[in-house]
Amino acid sequence: MGENIGACARAMKNCGLDDLRLVDPRDGWPNPAANAMAAHAEDIVEAARVFDTLEAAIADLSYTYATTARARDQVKPVFTARGFATDAHTRAEKGQKIGLLFGREREGLWNSEISMSSAMITVPLNPGNTSLNIGQAVLLVGYEWWTAQDQTVEQRLETNEALPASQLMLDNFLGRLIEDLDERGFLAVPEKRDRMIRNIRNIFQRGGLTENEVNTLHGIVSFLKGQGGPR
Repeated sequence: MGENIGACARAMKNCGLDDLRLVDPRDGWPNPAANAMAAHAEDIVEAARVFDTLEAAIADLSYTYATTARARDQVKPVFTARGFATDAHTRAEKGQKIGLLFGREREGLWNSEISMSSAMITVPLNPGNTSLNIGQAVLLVGYEWWTAQDQTVEQRLETNEALPASQLMLDNFLGRLIEDLDERGFLAVPEKRDRMIRNIRNIFQRGGLTENEVNTLHGIVSFLKGQGGPR
């Protein structure tokens, strides 16, 4: 709904966040209802970028946090909103480009979408009612980001420090790896395929890999296939 997007934009503006990315908005885009709810954050609504897929929306990011009301059966770092803020500021100071993933108002993020993230954020609330609407969730997490700014130990990126791999770079490698595993019959059991792919993705998503490390992984796959050295 446009109203939910506007509420998210308003919460973002409150907390110093400005890069709003939308994945296949249900009611289309642009949506006048978003501006009506934005309340002084119309600039964020107007600048919002729309993507057909989550993969495309996070392709240029190097570390992403998926918000979820409950821990999932995926092995990833799990932060509270406050823990996320400290971790995210540290990563940002090192030059990493980070992002937050919020799901649908009613369903949240699907497991397949969470598997594309590097870490998860959960907020401990009253067990009798842990559900937040999306605007509340953005404000809560954004507030912790805003208040943590002055608590982060200053660090600078050394010019010789390896660059973090972007999500697009990692997706390209994972696509190649899964294609090769398909060719060799590793994913041949239909009822296990989705979970196995999710597990494979989680192994690499939580690693904080650098560009050089992903290139090395390409080289390993090429070598094992008898194609010679690194890509």
